[in-house]
Amino acid sequence: MRSILLLPLLTGILAGCTVGPDYAGPPKAVSDAAPPAGFVRGDAQAVTAAPPVADWWKPLGDPLLDDLIARALAGNTDVKTGEARLRQAQAALGEQRANLGPKASASALYAHAHVPGVAFGQSDSGSDSGSDSGGSGDGTDLNLYNLGFNASWEIDLFGGQRRAVEAARAGIEGAEASLADVQVSIAANVAKSYLDLRDRQQRIALGQQSIAWQEEALGLTRQRLERGTATAMEVAQAEGQLASARAQIAPLAAERDAFMNALATLTAQAPGALDAALAPAGEIPLPPAAVPVGDPARLIANRPDIRAAERELAADTAKIGQAEAARFPRLSFMGLIGIGGTKISDLGKLDDFTALAAPQLSWSFLDFGRNKAKVGQAEAVRDEAEARYRGTVLTALRDAEDSLARYREGRVTVAALARTRDKAALAESLTEQRFQAGTATRIALLDARGQRNSAEQNLVSARAALTADYVAIQKALGLAWK
Repeated sequence: MRSILLLPLLTGILAGCTVGPDYAGPPKAVSDAAPPAGFVRGDAQAVTAAPPVADWWKPLGDPLLDDLIARALAGNTDVKTGEARLRQAQAALGEQRANLGPKASASALYAHAHVPGVAFGQSDSGSDSGSDSGGSGDGTDLNLYNLGFNASWEIDLFGGQRRAVEAARAGIEGAEASLADVQVSIAANVAKSYLDLRDRQQRIALGQQSIAWQEEALGLTRQRLERGTATAMEVAQAEGQLASARAQIAPLAAERDAFMNALATLTAQAPGALDAALAPAGEIPLPPAAVPVGDPARLIANRPDIRAAERELAADTAKIGQAEAARFPRLSFMGLIGIGGTKISDLGKLDDFTALAAPQLSWSFLDFGRNKAKVGQAEAVRDEAEARYRGTVLTALRDAEDSLARYREGRVTVAALARTRDKAALAESLTEQRFQAGTATRIALLDARGQRNSAEQNLVSARAALTADYVAIQKALGLAWK
């Protein structure tokens, strides 16, 4: 009796043992003594230390862009894939939790046997005591009916299953972070494609305007040639400039169509589905005067790819304990209850049943190093995950540094090109005044307009690049996930 009472107590004590290393949190990837430089040397007029806004595209003030990003986050196929993977991870956790409990099954059996040369169930007087045999000395036909209930339970003595649950829980959190990382990338890709589309549309419009002026200039140069006031070389130069301007339109138009198709695909629609909405040219949205970026600690907390790498490290750490537990003994219990007999009516005799309860202790102590090798593999996988986590953090900090640097220099570039455009516009205005006064030719006026047009195209590209750098900052901060 004492041994029977001590068995559950001993089992409970052993079940509290969990082998393998406990996860102590992510390792430090960068030194506290060396904060990222971009957060230190940042332009105070370009960035601020205020917490960033999750819906970073709203300050751009473009309702169509807002709608496109909302559609993409709701229906993009990559987002749906990430959601499905999250559900897989959740189901895997449910499976591992279920493995901690007992397993039970029911069975029903009917068997018919013919045993030659032996007659069962006959007494000395020759009467039949209970089989369905129609037997003689040549053999016996025997029927067997049985209903049974089986149960088994493996005690988690050394925490292998608990480590499996721990790894599965980290897997869910990693899947959530991976889904968030997809949302970050999708929002950034939609914004970048939208900016590229608006850039190409404006450059095409400016290019067509330039072509019209160069066609007029070519006509005037040919007239001058006929009058003898221009040379054939001047005509050839004007023809070359017109051909070059026309050649620049075709690739811009192809890129415009490609960006429309990209936006349709990103929002889970067929290519061409958004052409009607996107065809009218619109202004390039510009970033706010100051961009909130927070601090490096917030950056690391927000980036979902860092979170996913950290959760992968936690899961791989738990899997070491799973491998360690396989090296120790395993204790399981098996139980069986069954009723039945040689007649179908025996299934109703509930007081006449068969019962079996058996504990089993097994230990693969002589495996020639197999389990030890598996532990070594698990430790190496954990070390790989740790290195990958450190690399992800460093890459994130580099992304932030690069995007901040490009944004700062982009602001300088836009300001310089805006001044160039203004000077070209002033030159055009002065030339037009001279033309009205009769002191400048029509060709000179068209040339001034062409220079202002070229400066305008350069400014359009710089503005699109500046907003793209703003988008890159938001992606580096890991924003836009829900």
